Amino acid sequence: MAILHFRCKERRRTLRVSITVPITVHGQDESGDKFRVKAKSQSVNRHGALLQLDQPVVVGQMLILVNENSDRTVESRVVSVKRDKENKTYVGVEFISPDSNFWHMSFPLPGARPLRRAIDSKASA
Repeated sequence: MAILHFRCKERRRTLRVSITVPITVHGQDESGDKFRVKAKSQSVNRHGALLQLDQPVVVGQMLILVNENSDRTVESRVVSVKRDKENKTYVGVEFISPDSNFWHMSFPLPGARPLRRAIDSKASA
């Protein structure tokens, strides 16, 4: 596991990347009515995301996400719902099938060291 801070350890299977991606979220509310709302990601990883979402959802609820940049679609499950001081709602989702490459990105594995370029000794003179 990668250490993010001396007091907490990274528990995710892949590291998070802070990136804003426009998302369309499809789902059903508690009364069974279907909804479709626009949202945006706050951070993403290979297995899910943290979304800023105005639609009320509950933990365990199934959602379908559409990446507006790539038109990719993925099924997801709500794993956390939190509100901040400004009353914005942030929803953590995990993908049902993480092999979909929904973000069209490559993610480093936790604990992976950053790549370093070799310094040419002639260039330092």
